[in-house]
Amino acid sequence: METSNHHRMKAVFLDRDGTINVERHYVYRKEDFILMPGVLEALKILTHNRIPIFIATNQAGIARGFFTEADYHALTLHMLELFAKNSIIIQETAFCPHHPDASIPEYRQRCGCRKPGTKMLETLLSKWAIHPQEAVLVGDKNSDVDAGRSLGMKTYLVLTGHGRDHCASSRADHVVNDLKAAVEHMCGVQA
Repeated sequence: METSNHHRMKAVFLDRDGTINVERHYVYRKEDFILMPGVLEALKILTHNRIPIFIATNQAGIARGFFTEADYHALTLHMLELFAKNSIIIQETAFCPHHPDASIPEYRQRCGCRKPGTKMLETLLSKWAIHPQEAVLVGDKNSDVDAGRSLGMKTYLVLTGHGRDHCASSRADHVVNDLKAAVEHMCGVQA
């Protein structure tokens, strides 16, 4: 299961909603958090190959008042516990609660962390001393892909979540069915 790309790929950055879990209207409750098929297998391959996994997610539902940062953190804990039970290690998670049209004033801003802005990714890259060209980004929207591309990361658009709506206009390096297909491709795993 060792890979040809393995020495170059130092980290994988994942979007959450639509990439890891089923995209629903602003997921924040445990009972609405449903993993996409193949996600556990995909994350196990990365963990087995000792490739650090980061999750970087826009969470405009906070800005729009659908749920709170505490709700987001509770769901993140639930997700990380679920992964830990499956021997999957997530290095770090990051989120952006802002939106330019927020209904909650403290979150109403055009920030650099909301993808396609790159601040959230840059902060993680810097903190963990990862060069962008040694990192891969996987997401289901052009905003994910564009954030990764503007930093020089290799990018994958998955056709889960909003991916099918974005694939015609996507500038991703690779368009694949789902996260498992992306990981198998980047790790050179024979399906």
